Amino acid sequence: MVSRISVWSRFILAVCLSFLVISSSLVVPPPSAWAASAITIDSPASGGSLTWPKMVLTGTYTGLYDIKLSINGESQVSVTMDDPDADDAGTWRFELDTRDYSGVVRLRASGSDVQTRYGVWSQTLELQADPSRGAAPQVIIESPIEGNPLSGTVPVTVAVYGDVPVISVQVRVNGGPWQHAIRHGKQYIYSWNTKGLGDVTSSIEAKVTDVRGRTGFSGTTYATVGRGTHEQVTVKPQDRAMWIWEPEAYRLLLNPGSRTVLNAFAKDTATFGSDPVTTLYLAVGPMADMDILADDPGKLRNFIAWAHSQGYQVYACISGGTTPPYMGAYTIYHDKAVREMERVLNYNIASASNERFDGVNADIEPYISPDFKDDYPSLQLQYLDMLQKMIDRRNASGLNLPFGPAIPKWFDSSAQAQNIVWKGSAKWLSEHVQDITDYISIMDYRDTADGSAGIIAGAQGEIDYADSIGKPQSVIIAVETLDIANSGDPETITFREEGRTVMEAELDKVYAVYGSRASFGGIAMHHYDSLRALPSYWGPGSVSWQPPADTKAPSLVHGLLKAVAVDYQRTELSYGMASDNTDIDRYVIYRGMTPWFTPGPDQMAGESRSLTFRDSGLLPDTVYYYKVAARDMKGNIGPASMPALVKTKTTALKPMVLTGMSITMKGSLAAVTMQAVDKNTGQPLANALIEGRFQFAGGKYTGGRTDAKGMITLTSETIPSGRQVGFEPRRVTSPGYYWAQAYDEPHTVSLYPPR
Repeated sequence: MVSRISVWSRFILAVCLSFLVISSSLVVPPPSAWAASAITIDSPASGGSLTWPKMVLTGTYTGLYDIKLSINGESQVSVTMDDPDADDAGTWRFELDTRDYSGVVRLRASGSDVQTRYGVWSQTLELQADPSRGAAPQVIIESPIEGNPLSGTVPVTVAVYGDVPVISVQVRVNGGPWQHAIRHGKQYIYSWNTKGLGDVTSSIEAKVTDVRGRTGFSGTTYATVGRGTHEQVTVKPQDRAMWIWEPEAYRLLLNPGSRTVLNAFAKDTATFGSDPVTTLYLAVGPMADMDILADDPGKLRNFIAWAHSQGYQVYACISGGTTPPYMGAYTIYHDKAVREMERVLNYNIASASNERFDGVNADIEPYISPDFKDDYPSLQLQYLDMLQKMIDRRNASGLNLPFGPAIPKWFDSSAQAQNIVWKGSAKWLSEHVQDITDYISIMDYRDTADGSAGIIAGAQGEIDYADSIGKPQSVIIAVETLDIANSGDPETITFREEGRTVMEAELDKVYAVYGSRASFGGIAMHHYDSLRALPSYWGPGSVSWQPPADTKAPSLVHGLLKAVAVDYQRTELSYGMASDNTDIDRYVIYRGMTPWFTPGPDQMAGESRSLTFRDSGLLPDTVYYYKVAARDMKGNIGPASMPALVKTKTTALKPMVLTGMSITMKGSLAAVTMQAVDKNTGQPLANALIEGRFQFAGGKYTGGRTDAKGMITLTSETIPSGRQVGFEPRRVTSPGYYWAQAYDEPHTVSLYPPR
């Protein structure tokens, strides 16, 4: 999946400006003749066909940067942009490998608005894959029918649809081994012996493989053996819950030492005077080349059994089965969202009681799409239909598996959430969601509890409604600790700048107001990685959480380091996971000009949580060598990998860099000064646009134009006395140039006041 940073941090303004007032100081003032941002896909035309084996897609954009292309709701890729005059308008192109696609392929381009930094999307382009190559096979389980009681030997009847001959049709029951079905006329039959199963509901799946090696999977049929499974759905308190996304989740699953760090962190109530973590929202989507539910569910069973032995609940966190995740809300992608739900249900059916998930948390955020506002209320209704379909699958399984989505605080107050008529009833969107599901996690993202825009007010409507419909412990109030200033959200959404001491004080206020309410189910925190790095405050004398003692360095990363050139100044790296006796904190990426360079601080290109890394701001037509090493929570760095070589592509643009960056305090404001120059000549660049954000106790995103000497000074919001503040450039443009940020000196600055 994509990094969840972008999913969680870009979520209100694009669809509900009336509910998110952003200070003008947070946004770079636009030129007087600024055009509305927009993006198109111009070629090929919608309704056309894919060209085999590759084809070039092109389009235009205005007022945007960081253009991406979403393909079939399955992947999102960066495109090549052409903007030589640096006016944030131009053309883009992408070469699509079409060999693995069949049927209708849906494409949608997006970019970040230069003023708001929120996403802007094109219309959907639909193309038809080459019909001469045949469509992927489809398989449907025609019998048994869900709900009909079964006994004895049951024929499982499977129908197959495809354009080319079939090699095999297989069926599996309750996650067991795949068994071959025998052809009978136009159908395939597998004889299933239900004797001795008792009164249970079983999962049945089918798959088909054609002569071209393509495989199709059916949906799941939940078959009632005897009286079936009829467990009572019970929602338990989730105080406190914590999201754990794939980079950390897969380490917990594949590197057992990571669990000692999680356990120490979750049960630490002394460092910050906090409540313990009791519920884990564990992401179970694919990461890199692995899909834990499909490839190695045994590792998942081992982890959940361990978590239960330590007193934790474990909820499967799923996100629609699409990329970006919100696309699962569209009717055309409901099958992917339903399939993701079925995967969790089928895992539970196939697992022992102590190995099962305790619930499901669905992170599918339809409001990220402009259709949420522009085509109101169509996407809202599709989203509700999707939730209903997912919970209907839970009901068909008969399992006690509480299901709830993460929803924003304004589903009971925004213009795009009011008077939603669904199934004959007009209600707030939040009320429909609460009617359908077992619980909700409100993304009540503010850094104060009090006031009309605070955490308490943000949850009031949902708490009151849950009480009125008799759903105890069903409202979880979530807060944010992620560093989100690079996105369009203002810093008031997260506790990142304030630190853990302020967060705990504000949460105490929430407990005081809602702790005795029947519908209150606890506090959730987003997310594990950012939370454990959050100090009491940023500055001298602050306290940070300390992981267990560890002097042993991580292993070498597994597999080969791979590097490819995206364009003239970007490369993409991928590598395998390292192991450690405790937990990996980051992967350190080193860049050199020869294969025998010695990795060290001066060669660091960056760090990554996950198993991929994008390096930016490089020189064109240049060969680079990369190495990667794992660093654990105590700072021990493992051995570096063998080098990977990559050569960047060509451009007529010239490289520019930022130099001489420094930061000082001017009263209660931090001021950062820097100069933009031509990298090759050192010539100052006047009128270059420089944008960036303050860090640590600051979070303001700001920007402006350089003067005749290429100089600029930018100021922060008010910084509390004695607190640490820093600055990081984020976007630099100038006609005829591109930002060669890899060669900035320095890259960032920080001011750490003395005690």
